[in-house]
Amino acid sequence: MPTLFAFLALVSALGSAVASSLPARRASVCNGHAELCSRTYSNVTVVGAHDSFAFSSDPLALARDQEVDIPSQLNLGVRLLQAQAHVNQEDGQLHFCHTSCLLFDGGTVESYLATVKTWLDSNPNEVLTMLFTNPEGQSVSTVWKPAFDAAGITPLAYVPPSVPVKNSDWPTLGELIDSGKRVVVFLDAGADPTSVPFILPEFEMIWETPFSVTDPSFPCSVDRISGPLQVSDHSYMINHSLNKNIIPIGSGVIVSDPLDAPTTNSVSSIQANVNGCIPLSGANRNPQFLLLDYVNIGQGFQAANILNGVA
Repeated sequence: MPTLFAFLALVSALGSAVASSLPARRASVCNGHAELCSRTYSNVTVVGAHDSFAFSSDPLALARDQEVDIPSQLNLGVRLLQAQAHVNQEDGQLHFCHTSCLLFDGGTVESYLATVKTWLDSNPNEVLTMLFTNPEGQSVSTVWKPAFDAAGITPLAYVPPSVPVKNSDWPTLGELIDSGKRVVVFLDAGADPTSVPFILPEFEMIWETPFSVTDPSFPCSVDRISGPLQVSDHSYMINHSLNKNIIPIGSGVIVSDPLDAPTTNSVSSIQANVNGCIPLSGANRNPQFLLLDYVNIGQGFQAANILNGVA
């Protein structure tokens, strides 16, 4: 009997040795294209869903910015989810709402993240960015992080060696997927990587074009940027969503317009916006993010493929 145990131990040891000598699993397809696996995270253009939580198929829901739900957005090819959060006065929890939860309440951040986690589990070769706005300055350690922890997103979140990260220093999509750290999280205000290392300060690494645009020509400018990095070391996002001023009195009231979405989200409109921004990038770089309303309408994903050279 001891001889049998010794034999089994030898087999187990040999198996472990063989397994340890095998190369780590390498992603062969990343975000839908083999060509993207060797590209750095910052060198891939992706479509983002503006106010991703604010979806409704009701044309009378003026506060909506999307027509389809989160899993549908992701299945279409959205790889940046954008949302704004507020503490709901009714339950004291952090909800995704734009300006006020009375206008459109997308539910709790924790529930939203749990939905995203379910999709991530079913799509292991996808790198996803989350970019959230924090207008109330809610604590990253006591309010934001617990929502990520409860939803199971925290173990998937990428933590860079240092912050800020130059656009040339990001890992490739393949490296992110192989490491299991394939979710990148940005916050526009209140991020503190010393206390919550995976929630990153947006404007130290990403600049944006102006938002709430009502001009269909989408004039480009570097609207928000901070930190020590040069413009050329930042990635950037174009806010390519057209708004209508429905009450042009005082500060006005603007809403997104799905009737314009086929034109706004066309390849020609997006490319014109990109062409206006490339000279401002400091290195003739394409945008990393195309933030759109009504991602299910128009040619946003085709435009991203063209910019990535995989069309």
